[in-house]
Amino acid sequence: MASPKLSVLDLVPVRTDQTTADALAATTALAQVADRSGFTRYWVAEHHNMPAVAATSPPVLIAVLAAQTERIRLGSGGVMLPNHAPLAVAEQFALLEAAYPGRIDLGLGRAPGSDPVTSWALRGAAGRDDTDVERFPQYLDDVMALMDSTVGVRIPIRGKDYRLLATPSATTVPRQWLLGSSTYSAHLAAAKGLPYVFAHHFSGRGTAEALEIYRREFRPSERTPEPTTFLTVNAVVADTEEEAVALAIPNLQSMARLMTGAPLTALDLVEDAQKAELTAPQRAMVEDGLARNVVGAPAAAAERIRALAAEFGVDEVMVHPVASARQGGDPRRSPAREQTLELLAAALVD
Repeated sequence: MASPKLSVLDLVPVRTDQTTADALAATTALAQVADRSGFTRYWVAEHHNMPAVAATSPPVLIAVLAAQTERIRLGSGGVMLPNHAPLAVAEQFALLEAAYPGRIDLGLGRAPGSDPVTSWALRGAAGRDDTDVERFPQYLDDVMALMDSTVGVRIPIRGKDYRLLATPSATTVPRQWLLGSSTYSAHLAAAKGLPYVFAHHFSGRGTAEALEIYRREFRPSERTPEPTTFLTVNAVVADTEEEAVALAIPNLQSMARLMTGAPLTALDLVEDAQKAELTAPQRAMVEDGLARNVVGAPAAAAERIRALAAEFGVDEVMVHPVASARQGGDPRRSPAREQTLELLAAALVD
């Protein structure tokens, strides 16, 4: 089987031995590893009010990482559009594209990325509400039109058109992607002729159905003449399978707690996770995650990624490196996440 291109998804995890500043420094170092190792793109997520996640503002993170890397594409995986005014998103990414032309991806999603209270606070007191989700298809169109200096958005006021632009003189625009974890997003991406990414790393379920819908219903557009997609997967790769499993357990335990309504905390170190007490349902979720994610030694992990790419018909795989760390390490680095990328690159990147 041919080797797919590799990319990275990063939530900027915060371990129990890290401050937010440490986690950001570790993510910067990880992006530099991906840049040196030939990865195609590096995307950062948007989550809010979560003790183990520092990725709250994709455009800010992208600006930081773009300044510290040379060639890799930087993007959002994704900006949760109902949380933000389309004009604000368009302005931010138009500036990023102007500063780093040809290196910026704008991935957009319609999930809140947080709890209802935090979502309300993000939208502010101006009265934005759940109808923003219903308006999501129009918001997608508005963002792209606003970033294009030849198009813009026209608002009728008193019988005249008021023209809005995100930037006065754009020469290029970011590549826009639609992200999703349901078939709704597959139908919408196909209808609008957008590149599409299904969140396979969430649960590993529903991916085949979503991609089949997207490919079957796709309507070519000027920027995307044919269906364009890739696969996302959680990954931990180490010199031995035993070490990879140990490094993967803290994240899997954290996800099990999240899914069972337990209080969230910063990501445990390996030694603390080994002593953690879990309920029977949580233990089952951890075992399911070990079976579903790419966790193992380099050769086996590379073969699993090739098999996943072949199964879903994609030529690119975006790995979400979820390894924790052992006690006594540098809090400003994520050595196991860096190793995951380096070992995969050695096995898969031409």
